[in-house]
Amino acid sequence: MSATVKSGEAVEPEAGKGRAAGARRVRAVRTKGGLSVRLDIRATAVGLLLLAVAPAAAVALIGSGDYPMTPSEVVAALTGGGDAGQQYIVHDLRLPRVLVGLLVGVAFGVSGAVFQTVSRNPLGSPDVLGFAQGSSVGALAAIVYFQADAFGVAAGAVAGGVGTGIAIFLLAWKRGIHGYRFVLVGIGASAMLYAMVLFLMTKANIVEATRATTWMTGSLNGRGWDQVEPLAAVCAVLVPLLLFFGRPLRMLEMGDDAAYALGVRVDRVRIVVLLTAVVLVAAATAAAGPISFVALTAPQLARRLTLPRRLKGGGGAPMPGPNLVLSGLMGAVLLVAADWASQQLFGADQLPVGVLTGVLGGGYLLWLLATERKAGRV
Repeated sequence: MSATVKSGEAVEPEAGKGRAAGARRVRAVRTKGGLSVRLDIRATAVGLLLLAVAPAAAVALIGSGDYPMTPSEVVAALTGGGDAGQQYIVHDLRLPRVLVGLLVGVAFGVSGAVFQTVSRNPLGSPDVLGFAQGSSVGALAAIVYFQADAFGVAAGAVAGGVGTGIAIFLLAWKRGIHGYRFVLVGIGASAMLYAMVLFLMTKANIVEATRATTWMTGSLNGRGWDQVEPLAAVCAVLVPLLLFFGRPLRMLEMGDDAAYALGVRVDRVRIVVLLTAVVLVAAATAAAGPISFVALTAPQLARRLTLPRRLKGGGGAPMPGPNLVLSGLMGAVLLVAADWASQQLFGADQLPVGVLTGVLGGGYLLWLLATERKAGRV
């Protein structure tokens, strides 16, 4: 690509509010080949910060455990240095766990941003809408009725999540998908699927129930390369596909009529991104279990970090977005940081990361509901 020859900086009013409500500083970059790119300076800075924090958190997590390692020792082992013991601990025991955490965080963050955008509701995340429960039903059915191995449980989780997504989509369809109907159908499906989870638990023997409970908690313990490779392949295909639809998703937030006027094929875009996000959630859940609230909080935190201060109150207007890249990075940082915190706070009696994210995410959900109610949106 030719070198950049022109650039300009401008202040763009946000959400039609003008300078009084806040503005975003953007930079237009043009090349000799005619390519023009708009860079949101604040979003770019946040993205670079998250890109620095994610590997730092990963190194800290790799260095944690019964055999602690300094960051320099971890980096040396990752780059081929260190002794044989350090190589084994890093490459065979801890690196797969961290990579699963990063990939699951990216998958949950990106898919959560897609669901919240399509539903035009900050509560429209996969764990609230029942997709995690659907994956749990599939995994539990594989454990209870087929005594499946790890691969069978993962396949059951994917099948349950995808089947749930298709069912919710069909039930919510009425001349298109509309936000609140989609959310209400998802919440109803979540309640029904939770009842199915309890039913399956009553059918399990003590060994199966223990195994099922461990999986449903959501944890990165014991994750190896068998989980890394298929999840990495899924993310490598589906995340770029969702990023390709980033611009149509931004148009959808302005409403169907405006999106149609701008040339967006609304129904087709919704079907493609929803099915893609469902498969991404199901694959991530199959790898690490139903780790809750990462998909809810990551897109919201990413948006709030990129908003000008005066817009954070919202004034009843929806936050602009989505920024799928930042949501994915935020999800990776949140999950790896939560796993590191669970190890540091509870020592040998490690708390599964799903429990910690559930506690923190539940508090965030209560705060979000209070904020939405105060703004008159719920």
